[in-house]
Amino acid sequence: MKKNNDYHGFRFPPEIIGYAVWLYHRFTLSFRDIEDLLAERGIAVSYEAVRLWCIRFGPDYARRLRK
Repeated sequence: MKKNNDYHGFRFPPEIIGYAVWLYHRFTLSFRDIEDLLAERGIAVSYEAVRLWCIRFGPDYARRLRK
């Protein structure tokens, strides 16, 4: 996971962002599926926010998952 400084300015904590990006890259779920999974856990986030997180943090997560 990236340093917490990279998450500065985001509404959600790094753990939630990391979990959403991990779900997308690990299980190839859609952004809307991830939105639904987070909503079931009481976290109201839009699929567009998940998409932006995956663009910004995704390459690092994907690289680590491939190892």
